[in-house]
Amino acid sequence: MLIHPWDAPRDETEWQRWLADHDFGQLAVNGPPGEPPHVQPLHFAYDAGRREVITHLARPNPLWPALEAAPDVLLSVVDDYVFVPGPWQAAPDVPPEHGTPTSFYAAVQLRCRAHVVDDPAQKAALLNRQVDHFQPRGGSARAAVGEAPYGRMLAGIRGLRLEVTDVRAKFKYASHRPAEVRDRIAAGLAARGGPGDSRARDHLLRRQQA
Repeated sequence: MLIHPWDAPRDETEWQRWLADHDFGQLAVNGPPGEPPHVQPLHFAYDAGRREVITHLARPNPLWPALEAAPDVLLSVVDDYVFVPGPWQAAPDVPPEHGTPTSFYAAVQLRCRAHVVDDPAQKAALLNRQVDHFQPRGGSARAAVGEAPYGRMLAGIRGLRLEVTDVRAKFKYASHRPAEVRDRIAAGLAARGGPGDSRARDHLLRRQQA
């Protein structure tokens, strides 16, 4: 992922706050020589204090052999994306039709060292942590080895703990454009009101004030 200086996060807090509100991404695992990578969409829970991600997948998932052969993986999370029409981006001294269309988006990529969790008790603990993240008010039984309703299901999954070794983040929201152009884009997003436009506009204005 290309990250220009003006698209880089202002500090670690910026990407950490954004990631705290996101828990669905795509896990990329290198395939065998001559084969494309495995890309697995999944829910996950990120623990900033431990600098780790936890998740789980079904035991028959075809990525397991590849992951065990090459445990250095990438978790990619992308959101708050919109298309920006060319006229909105035109410089003040050129005709609107000369503006360049582009995409706005926020992205965080976590490079990780994968650790497979097969011990039943450890899998149950991992599952309970993940459910606590998604269901903080409870409502589901706890996973426990040999106990209903989930104990018998533990054999059908494998847990996955991703130790974060590097982070690359990008907030592509015209931070290098003149104020006049950024204001025009913000107005266009507000008027259009499409999916993602409000969040993209918030990013643009927030980074303009930073």
